[in-house]
Amino acid sequence: MLAVLLAGPVALISCGAQIDRHGHVFIDINLQDIQPGQSKEEVKTVLGSPDTTSSIGGDAWYYISTTQKTVAFMKPYEIDRQVLAVYFDGSENVQKVGHYGMEDGIVINYFKGETPARGKDLSLLNQLFGNIANRKMFKDQSGSGSGIPGPGL
Repeated sequence: MLAVLLAGPVALISCGAQIDRHGHVFIDINLQDIQPGQSKEEVKTVLGSPDTTSSIGGDAWYYISTTQKTVAFMKPYEIDRQVLAVYFDGSENVQKVGHYGMEDGIVINYFKGETPARGKDLSLLNQLFGNIANRKMFKDQSGSGSGIPGPGL
């Protein structure tokens, strides 16, 4: 009886949410240190190397941070995303700094480095019995060549 009473709280604790943070770790002091007119090297000294860059519509560096929540065995979902965009002018000095979050627009799925697996698209029965139709013992036993069993089968 004691084992059952102790197992209940352990089971509840194991189903708790897990919070994972990925990408850049923002510190308020770092964000305040980036001001228009600074050089790229000064930005790199304060924030480090950017997560990604862009040269479309001007030169920009992006620092990205995401926070995901996982409950028990469920698929993780994103609860927060912060993007710091540092835009540079033609002389490679900071022109402006943008702070963006999930509330600022449409959240898009970015490349996560995962290759989709075909097995995930199939049901359990398809995975277990999907290859039976390809077996010789079930193919064309009537001799008609159509692959459909004859009237006596």
